[in-house]
Amino acid sequence: MNKIEGHHHISMVTKKGHETDHFYREILGLRRVKKTVNQEDPSMYHLFYGDLTGSAGTELSFFEILMVGRTKRGTNAITRIGLLVPSYDSLLYWKKRFESLEVQHGEITKYAGREALYFEDGEGLRLVLLNNNGEDVPDHWQEWQESELPTEHRILGMGAVETTVQSKQSLANVLTDLLGYELALEQDHEAVYQSIKGRAFGEIVIIEQDGPKEKPGKGSIHHLAIRVKDGEELREWEQKIKEYGLEVTKIIDRYYFESLYFRDENGILFEMATDGPGFTIDSTIELLGKNLDLPPFLEDRRAEIEEMLEPIE
Repeated sequence: MNKIEGHHHISMVTKKGHETDHFYREILGLRRVKKTVNQEDPSMYHLFYGDLTGSAGTELSFFEILMVGRTKRGTNAITRIGLLVPSYDSLLYWKKRFESLEVQHGEITKYAGREALYFEDGEGLRLVLLNNNGEDVPDHWQEWQESELPTEHRILGMGAVETTVQSKQSLANVLTDLLGYELALEQDHEAVYQSIKGRAFGEIVIIEQDGPKEKPGKGSIHHLAIRVKDGEELREWEQKIKEYGLEVTKIIDRYYFESLYFRDENGILFEMATDGPGFTIDSTIELLGKNLDLPPFLEDRRAEIEEMLEPIE
């Protein structure tokens, strides 16, 4: 069984798909690589953003829930998403861009041992740009050349993902003893774990915090998915998670990948997702994200589903 090689995707909740679409495409310069629906509730959009093809490790996904309320921040939640940019100069570029576009942001600082720029989207989702400092990124990441942003400052893919929990040790045990992550940095009530030593694209940050649990709403993070090579390896992980003593779902065919879900003792929801077949299974690279794509089992309901959705162009 191979070592975990980083993040696969991360999924959030949005109340306004149109505004989210504008922010991640027009402000952050990501490509919308898939416009589909929640497979459990096809009345809601599931929108994916990333690199040229939505490669594993670059994907940000959003469930549009029109009736969702505000998030009440707290503990036992995934609380921030790191996005890698090429250099310190890139952070300066983004700071000026955020100022001109009135995006809520902070000053350049440090986060998880890297130079960083905190910011939020329009629904209060917390993110941070991280200086990748010229380090290697996964070979399969593919730059989207049609982005209007300068090549030297474009977002590369996902970096550190932050969790805030009541029990740091229980989550740390899952990361190290079950998943094979290594401790990279620790101070006071914070720790950074890496799936690939010395590389930011598989980092998970743990912050220990007492108090009320988060009540999720718009701008909250639903789950973090980590990479698994294929279905055979996923089935090996299913057995390993059971043996570790955590409850795990059955393996689900999501059409674009296979996956399973489990939670740690703090309630953090993890997904394990296969690298393939990927988003080009039902689309050419050129047409990715332009049309409403449905998995085969929903295709005969297309007219009904399209009637329920407000068009997002």
